[in-house]
Amino acid sequence: MARNKKFKRKIKRFIIFTLIISLFLYHKYSTYIYVPFDENNTEEIAITIKKGESIKEIASDLKEKKLIRNAFTFRYFIKHNNLDKNIFAGRFHLQQSMNVPKIIEKLSNKADAEYIITIQEGLTIKDIDAKLVELELIKSGDFISAVENFNGWEYYNFLDKEDLSKLKLPLEGYLYPDTYYLDPGTFKPHHLIYLALDNFEKKYSEINKNSPILKKYGLENVITMASIIENEVFGEVDRKMVSDILWRRLENGWTIGADATLLYITDDRTITKSDLAIDSPYNTRKNTGLPPGPISNPSTSSINAALNPTPNNYWFYLTTLDTGKVIYAKTNEEQNINRAKYL
Repeated sequence: MARNKKFKRKIKRFIIFTLIISLFLYHKYSTYIYVPFDENNTEEIAITIKKGESIKEIASDLKEKKLIRNAFTFRYFIKHNNLDKNIFAGRFHLQQSMNVPKIIEKLSNKADAEYIITIQEGLTIKDIDAKLVELELIKSGDFISAVENFNGWEYYNFLDKEDLSKLKLPLEGYLYPDTYYLDPGTFKPHHLIYLALDNFEKKYSEINKNSPILKKYGLENVITMASIIENEVFGEVDRKMVSDILWRRLENGWTIGADATLLYITDDRTITKSDLAIDSPYNTRKNTGLPPGPISNPSTSSINAALNPTPNNYWFYLTTLDTGKVIYAKTNEEQNINRAKYL
Protein backbone atom coordinates (compact mmCIF):
# COMPACT_ATOMS: atom_id res chain seq x y z
CA MET A 1 0.00 0.00 0.00
CA ALA A 2 2.76 2.45 0.95
CA ARG A 3 4.54 1.63 -2.28
CA ASN A 4 1.36 2.32 -4.29
CA LYS A 5 0.85 5.66 -2.55
CA LYS A 6 4.44 6.63 -3.24
CA PHE A 7 4.03 5.64 -6.91
CA LYS A 8 0.78 7.61 -7.19
CA ARG A 9 2.48 10.69 -5.71
CA LYS A 10 5.24 10.37 -8.32
CA ILE A 11 2.67 10.08 -11.10
CA LYS A 12 0.81 13.08 -9.72
CA ARG A 13 4.00 15.14 -9.52
CA PHE A 14 4.93 14.07 -13.05
CA ILE A 15 1.50 15.07 -14.39
CA ILE A 16 1.66 18.41 -12.58
CA PHE A 17 5.19 18.99 -13.87
CA THR A 18 4.13 18.05 -17.40
CA LEU A 19 1.13 20.40 -17.20
CA ILE A 20 3.33 23.24 -15.98
CA ILE A 21 5.82 22.66 -18.80
CA SER A 22 2.98 22.38 -21.32
CA LEU A 23 1.38 25.58 -20.05
CA PHE A 24 4.75 27.32 -20.15
CA LEU A 25 5.43 26.13 -23.72
CA TYR A 26 1.91 27.04 -24.82
CA HIS A 27 2.35 30.49 -23.31
CA LYS A 28 5.66 30.87 -25.14
CA TYR A 29 4.13 29.60 -28.35
CA SER A 30 1.16 31.96 -28.05
CA THR A 31 3.49 34.85 -27.31
CA TYR A 32 5.63 34.11 -30.35
CA ILE A 33 2.56 33.80 -32.59
CA TYR A 34 0.03 36.31 -31.32
CA VAL A 35 2.09 39.04 -29.64
CA PRO A 36 3.75 41.46 -32.12
CA PHE A 37 7.48 42.08 -31.90
CA ASP A 38 6.72 45.72 -31.05
CA GLU A 39 3.03 46.62 -31.02
CA ASN A 40 3.84 50.35 -30.94
CA ASN A 41 6.12 50.37 -33.99
CA THR A 42 4.16 50.94 -37.21
CA GLU A 43 7.18 51.84 -39.37
CA GLU A 44 7.08 49.89 -42.62
CA ILE A 45 9.82 47.33 -43.24
CA ALA A 46 10.26 45.90 -46.74
CA ILE A 47 10.78 42.19 -47.20
CA THR A 48 11.35 40.49 -50.53
CA ILE A 49 10.22 36.92 -51.11
CA LYS A 50 11.82 35.34 -54.14
CA LYS A 51 10.14 32.78 -56.33
CA GLY A 52 10.89 29.30 -54.98
CA GLU A 53 12.18 30.58 -51.62
CA SER A 54 11.63 28.14 -48.75
CA ILE A 55 9.61 28.83 -45.59
CA LYS A 56 12.84 28.38 -43.63
CA GLU A 57 14.51 31.17 -45.64
CA ILE A 58 11.46 33.43 -45.29
CA ALA A 59 11.32 32.85 -41.52
CA SER A 60 15.04 33.60 -41.20
CA ASP A 61 14.62 36.88 -43.06
CA LEU A 62 11.62 37.89 -40.94
CA LYS A 63 13.55 37.09 -37.76
CA GLU A 64 16.60 39.03 -38.95
CA LYS A 65 14.44 42.09 -39.62
CA LYS A 66 12.77 41.73 -36.19
CA LEU A 67 9.31 41.13 -37.61
CA ILE A 68 8.83 37.83 -35.73
CA ARG A 69 10.13 36.60 -32.39
CA ASN A 70 10.99 33.02 -33.28
CA ALA A 71 11.69 31.48 -36.69
CA PHE A 72 10.96 27.85 -35.69
CA THR A 73 7.55 28.74 -34.24
CA PHE A 74 6.71 30.72 -37.38
CA ARG A 75 7.57 27.71 -39.56
CA TYR A 76 5.58 25.34 -37.32
CA PHE A 77 2.50 27.60 -37.38
CA ILE A 78 2.58 27.78 -41.20
CA LYS A 79 3.11 24.03 -41.70
CA HIS A 80 0.57 23.04 -39.03
CA ASN A 81 -2.10 25.23 -40.66
CA ASN A 82 -1.13 24.32 -44.25
CA LEU A 83 -0.42 27.95 -45.13
CA ASP A 84 2.92 27.46 -46.89
CA LYS A 85 1.37 27.27 -50.37
CA ASN A 86 -0.55 30.52 -49.87
CA ILE A 87 2.50 32.79 -49.78
CA PHE A 88 3.30 34.80 -52.90
CA ALA A 89 6.62 35.94 -54.28
CA GLY A 90 7.17 39.69 -54.32
CA ARG A 91 8.06 42.60 -52.10
CA PHE A 92 5.85 43.31 -49.09
CA HIS A 93 5.73 46.14 -46.57
CA LEU A 94 5.31 44.81 -43.03
CA GLN A 95 5.34 46.32 -39.53
CA GLN A 96 6.66 45.17 -36.15
CA SER A 97 3.18 45.90 -34.78
CA MET A 98 1.82 42.94 -36.78
CA ASN A 99 1.61 39.48 -35.21
CA VAL A 100 2.33 36.26 -37.11
CA PRO A 101 -1.23 35.67 -38.43
CA LYS A 102 -1.35 39.26 -39.70
CA ILE A 103 2.04 38.88 -41.37
CA ILE A 104 0.99 35.63 -43.04
CA GLU A 105 -2.28 37.23 -44.13
CA LYS A 106 -0.27 40.01 -45.76
CA LEU A 107 2.15 37.61 -47.45
CA SER A 108 -0.78 35.56 -48.76
CA ASN A 109 -2.55 38.49 -50.38
CA LYS A 110 -1.54 38.86 -54.02
CA ALA A 111 -2.82 42.44 -54.05
CA ASP A 112 -0.31 43.40 -51.34
CA ALA A 113 2.69 42.04 -53.25
CA GLU A 114 4.92 44.22 -55.36
CA TYR A 115 6.09 42.11 -58.28
CA ILE A 116 9.82 41.93 -58.90
CA ILE A 117 11.36 42.17 -62.35
CA THR A 118 15.10 42.14 -62.90
CA ILE A 119 16.32 43.51 -66.21
CA GLN A 120 19.73 41.92 -66.56
CA GLU A 121 22.49 43.71 -68.44
CA GLY A 122 22.26 43.02 -72.15
CA LEU A 123 18.56 42.18 -72.29
CA THR A 124 16.50 43.59 -75.14
CA ILE A 125 13.04 45.14 -75.09
CA LYS A 126 11.69 41.85 -76.47
CA ASP A 127 13.29 40.05 -73.53
CA ILE A 128 11.66 42.47 -71.07
CA ASP A 129 8.30 41.92 -72.76
CA ALA A 130 8.73 38.16 -72.27
CA LYS A 131 9.57 38.63 -68.57
CA LEU A 132 6.43 40.69 -68.00
CA VAL A 133 4.36 38.03 -69.76
CA GLU A 134 5.88 35.39 -67.47
CA LEU A 135 4.81 37.47 -64.48
CA GLU A 136 1.30 37.56 -66.00
CA LEU A 137 1.33 41.36 -65.93
CA ILE A 138 0.80 41.83 -69.68
CA LYS A 139 -0.12 39.99 -72.85
CA SER A 140 2.69 39.21 -75.27
CA GLY A 141 3.70 42.30 -77.24
CA ASP A 142 2.10 44.87 -74.90
CA PHE A 143 5.42 46.21 -73.62
CA ILE A 144 6.89 46.30 -77.14
CA SER A 145 3.84 48.25 -78.30
CA ALA A 146 4.21 50.71 -75.41
CA VAL A 147 7.84 51.35 -76.42
CA GLU A 148 6.87 51.83 -80.07
CA ASN A 149 4.21 54.37 -79.05
CA PHE A 150 6.26 56.16 -76.37
CA ASN A 151 5.37 59.86 -76.14
CA GLY A 152 7.25 61.10 -73.08
CA TRP A 153 10.19 62.55 -74.98
CA GLU A 154 9.94 65.97 -73.36
CA TYR A 155 10.74 64.54 -69.93
CA TYR A 156 14.19 63.25 -70.90
CA ASN A 157 16.68 65.60 -72.52
CA PHE A 158 19.13 62.76 -73.21
CA LEU A 159 16.66 61.21 -75.69
CA ASP A 160 16.80 62.53 -79.26
CA LYS A 161 13.24 62.08 -80.49
CA GLU A 162 14.06 62.88 -84.12
CA ASP A 163 16.74 60.18 -84.41
CA LEU A 164 15.34 57.55 -82.07
CA SER A 165 11.83 57.71 -83.56
CA LYS A 166 13.27 56.26 -86.76
CA LEU A 167 14.02 53.00 -84.95
CA LYS A 168 11.47 50.23 -84.60
CA LEU A 169 12.15 50.13 -80.87
CA PRO A 170 13.18 53.73 -80.09
CA LEU A 171 14.07 53.18 -76.41
CA GLU A 172 16.35 50.17 -76.89
CA GLY A 173 19.52 50.88 -74.95
CA TYR A 174 17.96 53.38 -72.53
CA LEU A 175 15.93 51.10 -70.25
CA TYR A 176 18.53 50.75 -67.55
CA PRO A 177 19.22 47.21 -66.27
CA ASP A 178 18.17 46.91 -62.63
CA THR A 179 15.61 45.34 -60.29
CA TYR A 180 12.22 47.04 -60.31
CA TYR A 181 9.18 46.60 -58.07
CA LEU A 182 5.78 46.72 -59.74
CA ASP A 183 2.24 46.96 -58.38
CA PRO A 184 0.30 44.15 -60.10
CA GLY A 185 -3.03 45.81 -59.32
CA THR A 186 -2.33 48.98 -61.27
CA PHE A 187 0.56 48.02 -63.57
CA LYS A 188 0.72 49.38 -67.09
CA PRO A 189 3.70 48.90 -69.44
CA HIS A 190 4.56 52.61 -69.41
CA HIS A 191 5.11 52.42 -65.63
CA LEU A 192 8.21 50.27 -66.14
CA ILE A 193 9.35 52.39 -69.08
CA TYR A 194 9.42 55.53 -66.94
CA LEU A 195 11.07 53.75 -64.00
CA ALA A 196 13.86 52.47 -66.26
CA LEU A 197 14.31 55.82 -68.03
CA ASP A 198 14.47 57.64 -64.69
CA ASN A 199 17.15 55.17 -63.63
CA PHE A 200 19.10 55.73 -66.85
CA GLU A 201 18.89 59.49 -66.31
CA LYS A 202 20.39 59.06 -62.84
CA LYS A 203 23.24 56.92 -64.20
CA TYR A 204 23.77 59.31 -67.12
CA SER A 205 24.25 62.18 -64.68
CA GLU A 206 27.27 60.31 -63.32
CA ILE A 207 28.90 59.86 -66.75
CA ASN A 208 32.00 61.88 -67.60
CA LYS A 209 30.56 64.51 -69.94
CA ASN A 210 34.09 65.63 -70.89
CA SER A 211 34.91 62.30 -72.50
CA PRO A 212 36.48 62.94 -75.96
CA ILE A 213 34.52 59.98 -77.34
CA LEU A 214 31.22 61.35 -76.05
CA LYS A 215 31.97 64.74 -77.60
CA LYS A 216 33.02 63.19 -80.91
CA TYR A 217 30.32 60.56 -81.37
CA GLY A 218 27.41 61.71 -79.20
CA LEU A 219 25.39 59.75 -76.66
CA GLU A 220 23.41 57.69 -79.18
CA ASN A 221 26.52 56.20 -80.78
CA VAL A 222 28.14 55.66 -77.39
CA ILE A 223 25.10 53.72 -76.13
CA THR A 224 25.02 51.74 -79.36
CA MET A 225 28.69 50.84 -78.95
CA ALA A 226 28.15 50.04 -75.26
CA SER A 227 25.29 47.69 -76.15
CA ILE A 228 27.57 45.83 -78.57
CA ILE A 229 30.36 45.57 -76.01
CA GLU A 230 27.85 44.33 -73.42
CA ASN A 231 26.93 41.36 -75.60
CA GLU A 232 30.38 40.65 -77.00
CA VAL A 233 32.57 40.20 -73.90
CA PHE A 234 32.43 40.12 -70.10
CA GLY A 235 34.50 41.91 -67.47
CA GLU A 236 35.76 45.46 -67.24
CA VAL A 237 39.28 44.73 -68.56
CA ASP A 238 38.17 42.94 -71.73
CA ARG A 239 35.33 45.38 -72.37
CA LYS A 240 37.73 48.30 -72.40
CA MET A 241 40.15 46.39 -74.65
CA VAL A 242 37.41 45.46 -77.12
CA SER A 243 36.06 49.00 -76.97
CA ASP A 244 39.35 50.31 -78.33
CA ILE A 245 39.38 47.69 -81.10
CA LEU A 246 35.83 48.46 -82.22
CA TRP A 247 36.29 52.26 -82.17
CA ARG A 248 39.48 51.91 -84.23
CA ARG A 249 37.77 49.63 -86.72
CA LEU A 250 35.02 52.22 -87.07
CA GLU A 251 37.42 55.12 -87.50
CA ASN A 252 39.50 53.26 -90.09
CA GLY A 253 36.57 52.28 -92.28
CA TRP A 254 36.65 48.61 -91.28
CA THR A 255 33.54 46.59 -90.64
CA ILE A 256 32.98 46.28 -86.91
CA GLY A 257 32.39 42.58 -87.38
CA ALA A 258 30.46 42.02 -84.13
CA ASP A 259 28.35 38.86 -84.04
CA ALA A 260 26.07 40.43 -81.43
CA THR A 261 24.60 42.92 -83.92
CA LEU A 262 23.57 40.12 -86.27
CA LEU A 263 22.13 38.03 -83.45
CA TYR A 264 19.92 41.00 -82.57
CA ILE A 265 17.93 40.60 -85.78
CA THR A 266 18.09 36.82 -86.12
CA ASP A 267 16.73 36.11 -82.62
CA ASP A 268 19.02 33.13 -82.40
CA ARG A 269 22.09 32.03 -80.43
CA THR A 270 24.08 31.00 -83.47
CA ILE A 271 24.99 32.55 -86.79
CA THR A 272 24.60 30.50 -89.97
CA LYS A 273 26.23 31.02 -93.34
CA SER A 274 22.95 32.41 -94.70
CA ASP A 275 22.79 34.86 -91.77
CA LEU A 276 26.15 36.31 -92.80
CA ALA A 277 24.66 37.21 -96.18
CA ILE A 278 21.75 39.17 -94.71
CA ASP A 279 21.67 42.67 -96.18
CA SER A 280 20.94 44.69 -93.07
CA PRO A 281 22.65 47.63 -91.36
CA TYR A 282 22.71 45.36 -88.29
CA ASN A 283 24.98 42.96 -90.18
CA THR A 284 28.28 44.53 -89.13
CA ARG A 285 30.19 41.67 -90.70
CA LYS A 286 29.00 42.88 -94.11
CA ASN A 287 28.40 46.61 -93.69
CA THR A 288 30.65 49.32 -92.27
CA GLY A 289 29.60 51.70 -89.52
CA LEU A 290 27.58 51.22 -86.37
CA PRO A 291 24.12 49.64 -86.54
CA PRO A 292 21.18 52.10 -86.58
CA GLY A 293 20.74 51.88 -82.81
CA PRO A 294 21.54 49.91 -79.65
CA ILE A 295 21.09 46.14 -79.71
CA SER A 296 20.48 45.75 -75.96
CA ASN A 297 20.24 47.70 -72.73
CA PRO A 298 23.83 48.03 -71.49
CA SER A 299 25.20 48.31 -67.98
CA THR A 300 27.23 51.19 -66.56
CA SER A 301 30.28 48.96 -66.95
CA SER A 302 29.82 48.72 -70.71
CA ILE A 303 28.96 52.42 -71.07
CA ASN A 304 32.14 53.32 -69.19
CA ALA A 305 34.09 50.90 -71.39
CA ALA A 306 32.74 52.61 -74.50
CA LEU A 307 33.75 56.00 -73.09
CA ASN A 308 37.13 54.91 -71.71
CA PRO A 309 38.75 52.31 -73.99
CA THR A 310 42.12 50.83 -73.13
CA PRO A 311 44.57 51.65 -75.96
CA ASN A 312 46.11 48.53 -77.51
CA ASN A 313 47.61 47.27 -80.78
CA TYR A 314 45.11 44.49 -81.45
CA TRP A 315 42.57 44.46 -84.28
CA PHE A 316 40.88 41.12 -83.67
CA TYR A 317 39.48 39.12 -80.77
CA LEU A 318 37.44 36.01 -80.06
CA THR A 319 35.91 34.42 -76.99
CA THR A 320 36.73 30.80 -76.18
CA LEU A 321 33.76 28.47 -76.03
CA ASP A 322 34.78 26.64 -72.86
CA THR A 323 36.03 29.35 -70.49
CA GLY A 324 34.83 32.59 -72.10
CA LYS A 325 38.39 33.90 -72.15
CA VAL A 326 39.03 36.64 -74.73
CA ILE A 327 41.93 35.92 -77.10
CA TYR A 328 43.41 38.87 -79.02
CA ALA A 329 45.26 39.04 -82.33
CA LYS A 330 47.09 41.78 -84.24
CA THR A 331 46.63 40.32 -87.73
CA ASN A 332 44.03 38.34 -89.61
CA GLU A 333 46.52 35.47 -89.87
CA GLU A 334 46.86 35.35 -86.07
CA GLN A 335 43.08 35.48 -85.75
CA ASN A 336 42.68 32.49 -88.08
CA ILE A 337 45.20 30.52 -86.01
CA ASN A 338 43.26 31.41 -82.85
CA ARG A 339 39.98 30.37 -84.47
CA ALA A 340 41.41 26.97 -85.37
CA LYS A 341 42.83 26.56 -81.87
CA TYR A 342 39.95 27.80 -79.72
CA LEU A 343 36.78 27.53 -81.81
